[in-house]
Amino acid sequence: MSSASPSVRPSEQVKENTTASALPNRSSAPDRPAPQARHAGTPRRAPAEDPTAHDETPARQHTPAGPAPSPRPGASGRPGGSGRLDDGQAELLLAEMNRLPEDDPRRERLRARIVDLHASLVRGVARRYANRGEPMDDLLQVAYLGLVKAINRFDPDVGDRFVTYAYPVVTGEVKRHFRDKTWGLRVSRRIQELRPVLQRTVQEFTRENGRSPTTGEIAGLMEITEEETVEVLVACDAYRPLSLEAPADGGQSGDTGGTVGEYLGSEDPALDAFIDGHALGPLIDGLPERERTILLLRFFGNKTQTQIAEHVGLSQMHVSRLLRGSLEKLRAGLLTEG
Repeated sequence: MSSASPSVRPSEQVKENTTASALPNRSSAPDRPAPQARHAGTPRRAPAEDPTAHDETPARQHTPAGPAPSPRPGASGRPGGSGRLDDGQAELLLAEMNRLPEDDPRRERLRARIVDLHASLVRGVARRYANRGEPMDDLLQVAYLGLVKAINRFDPDVGDRFVTYAYPVVTGEVKRHFRDKTWGLRVSRRIQELRPVLQRTVQEFTRENGRSPTTGEIAGLMEITEEETVEVLVACDAYRPLSLEAPADGGQSGDTGGTVGEYLGSEDPALDAFIDGHALGPLIDGLPERERTILLLRFFGNKTQTQIAEHVGLSQMHVSRLLRGSLEKLRAGLLTEG
């Protein structure tokens, strides 16, 4: 009896090990309970299987069939439901960091570990706001700054998970960067917030209707007034000012069409004088003849007041009073017309 037992046990053990190792790799594993039924009548042989079973358990843990444990935030950067961000390690590190004095060098090491744990969250938020005119490196830097702010402000005693607190803080820091740092001119916060809404509205309307919307259609879709719509449209040009060295034709090179700066005009004094003279003509014609003569001799004939007084037969003081009164009439006429 004792000699037969060793000859049977190894062969059965090999079969059981082979079956057990095959079960995790077959999708029909729940439908194959045959090995357990085959040995149901020999419970004393079960201890011989324990070492093999314990040896296989770590192998199964190292090759899980489910998703990988490393955190992978979604396309929007929002952390997923499992992984390093959700294992409670950040809360433990934060509690330990808060127990240390402010000048303890271990605080910086703990903070660095927490930052490393949430690197995927930072990258996810930065990717969400990519392709909006800002370099990816700048977005990552701003997002990491938001993460450090969240670490410094978080209170582990409240009981919330750190990741649920950190995500809106990091996102808000990136939004604040776009609002405060990327506008070439200062516009109101409401106009800044309406700009991306207007862009999405125009894109959706164009895609659905095959044409660009009118100002009234944009205002109706956004539920704002047409005046606000025009203000947002004008503010869009202030988001990223055009360089004077940019190609005037909108291309990649300014070799053929010149640059924007070359097409910008400058102040022309002669043009200003022509405009002023054209506006003053009717007003000068409306002056009394003597005052008109004095004015023309002074400013168009280059005569002094003494010379004018001799020409019209008046005193120099009288000429000065008439000249001053004529200028006041012309100034008042220009302001009235403007």
